[in-house]
Amino acid sequence: MNRRLVPAVAVLALLTGCSDEADPSRPVGDPSPGVLRVLAGSELADLQPVLDEAAKATGVTVKFSYSGTIEGAEKVANGTADQGFDAVWFSSNRYLELVPDAQKRLGTPAKVMSSPVVLGLPAAKVRELGWEGRRVGWAEIAQAAGERKFTYGMTDPSASNSGFSALVGVAAALSGSGSALDAARISAVAPQLKQFFSAQTLSAGSSGWLSEAYARRATEPGAKVDGLINYESVLLSLNATLPEPLTLIYPNDGVVTADYPLTLLTSASSEAREAHRKLSEHLRGADVQRRIMDSTHRRPAVPQVQPDAKFAVKDLVELPFPGSQSAVDGLITTYFDQLRRPSRTLYVLDTSGSMQGDRIDGLRQALAGLTGADSSLAGKFNRFHGREQVTLLPFNSTARPPVKYEVPADDPRPVLDQIRGTATSLDAAGGTAIYSSLRDGYDVLREQINADPDRFTSIVLMTDGENTGNENIDDFERFHSGLPQTLKGIPIFPVLFGESATAEMERVAKISGGKVFDARSRSLSAAFKEIRGYQ
Repeated sequence: MNRRLVPAVAVLALLTGCSDEADPSRPVGDPSPGVLRVLAGSELADLQPVLDEAAKATGVTVKFSYSGTIEGAEKVANGTADQGFDAVWFSSNRYLELVPDAQKRLGTPAKVMSSPVVLGLPAAKVRELGWEGRRVGWAEIAQAAGERKFTYGMTDPSASNSGFSALVGVAAALSGSGSALDAARISAVAPQLKQFFSAQTLSAGSSGWLSEAYARRATEPGAKVDGLINYESVLLSLNATLPEPLTLIYPNDGVVTADYPLTLLTSASSEAREAHRKLSEHLRGADVQRRIMDSTHRRPAVPQVQPDAKFAVKDLVELPFPGSQSAVDGLITTYFDQLRRPSRTLYVLDTSGSMQGDRIDGLRQALAGLTGADSSLAGKFNRFHGREQVTLLPFNSTARPPVKYEVPADDPRPVLDQIRGTATSLDAAGGTAIYSSLRDGYDVLREQINADPDRFTSIVLMTDGENTGNENIDDFERFHSGLPQTLKGIPIFPVLFGESATAEMERVAKISGGKVFDARSRSLSAAFKEIRGYQ
């Protein structure tokens, strides 16, 4: 899910480098003495120095495999996690505890640290809003957001716990009931929530990439986002890299806090249980708690260690969490289909001759999965959302005509079925004109943006080979540099597949402010689902 760091000078490098894109949640080996195999949120990568020291002190080595919270909950619920892991370590167990089949497989938790999800804004913006030196509540924040007095970035609540916590927190605070959210309360505050999310102009599947994108936009004319909603720890880390540090806003009516419970699975062996005990006791020791606080900017979990001065507000009100899985799932679905700004996604898809056979079948299945064919817990949130514009632009020796759809918020199934029909009819033949086809995609987007500018817009580029067209990567870079900011700021998410030219795809991502996803040793479906968090 999310990423953080230790040394300030290395923030962005570490934030983007801690997940295994080949298969982010694969098992990490057979049980062995002195090893604790942990399915975890990827933000915990910044604990590695602390865990290296713990291994020397306790003899327990932690082997991480990374997963989002909802995907992880599904692995725990269906027993997959039991086959390759001894413990789970996410930023919170709240969602897992709402899924009955997951909850019964959770054993002993040990809370190691904490970090609330808060809003960060530049000091000048805080003064402009009249918030300097005083606490404000979520209702006032939502009103200012609805009036577009500030903009912000937030992670996808179905992919990252920081966005999930923010969504739950603002909904709970605006409901004002003091009790757990249910469908009726969510419906009652939907207008205020829509007002609040209208100011979200940046989305991401991880806190790390969100922070990197924010830092990059801070130096790009016309692309700036005012603030971020993220973990307190991420914002404090990010401040060391920004020309204008963010002031952290702690809403006086409450927050949702990540408490990072290292949780044993009930299926764990006696050796793993002992390893969990040793490691938990070590990590909760006073000296190690101070080390965690200093290096990761997370708050200590034990009362004998006092939070230091960088945590501006010590006593935080904790907002109630929804009392059922259905309420949480309904809130996330409502967020995508009704509350946030709608998405616009252009898929530039390689259908050259080298895609024949299993590869074109994999592409068809990946797209079909996004129309609702994937019925998994995570899959239902990765489908194309209500109000989303979806354009498929297949290419081989040239770009084929684009096929455009808009998914209605009410009764989306007929349009989703049409997208699935187009996807399953894709065939493979011809050459691989990557860059001229990508350029043609901008013509499609230019027309769409002129007609409807207020959308999240992204490009997915999937190719399984090297470019054979007349235009090359240098030509594309020159073309891209001449685009207006409305088009230049659109992130491209290349998907590595087959014999993709890795260096060129990484260059395309860097040019556009996007991110590369690797499907060479996992399915295209897995890569396409992961990209959804960034759209």
